This record gives sequence, C-alpha cells and structure tokens, in this order.
Amino acid sequence: MDVTVILPGALRAESDGEARIAVPVDAGGVPLRRVLDELARRHPRLDRRLRDERGRLRRYVNVYVGAEECRSLEGLETPVAAGTEVWVLPSVAGG
Repeated sequence: MDVTVILPGALRAESDGEARIAVPVDAGGVPLRRVLDELARRHPRLDRRLRDERGRLRRYVNVYVGAEECRSLEGLETPVAAGTEVWVLPSVAGG
C-alpha cells in the first residue's frame, strides 16, 4: 500500500515536476518522518525545501496528514496509514 504526497506547483520543480508522489508504507503505516525520508531519498532538493539541517520541518512549511496539520498532531512522529494523502503547503505571506 502507498501514501500519496501531494505537492503544490511551487515545489514541483524540486520533484522533477511530480505533483503526486506515491510512497510505499507497511500495512500498519509509518511515522511521517519516514515518508519524508523516502521523499528525501528520491528528491534531495525537495527535502532541503521542507526540512532544515536537523531534519525538522521548516517554519514556513505546513504538512497535512489527511485533514490535520501535523504540528497539531504528533509532528514528524504522526502516524501515516496506507491510503492517506499527505499535503505539503508552503505558508503564504504578504499583504
């Protein structure tokens, strides 16, 4: 089974144009960190946009597991079950 990571247009240049990336997971799911580790393996430039040198999510990046922002759950340890959509959304600022 897979988790589907969905990227906005602003990040697709870092994923070779992919908007939806299937990441295989165990039947019982995995922590969000492992999903991002697999993205990093495939697309290192994308990882640099999402996480800092310590592996933490960058402040301006929001990651939703299903309908919930991961920081309101368990952060990078949030469980991600097979079949879940993970949305990556950079913060928007301006005025």
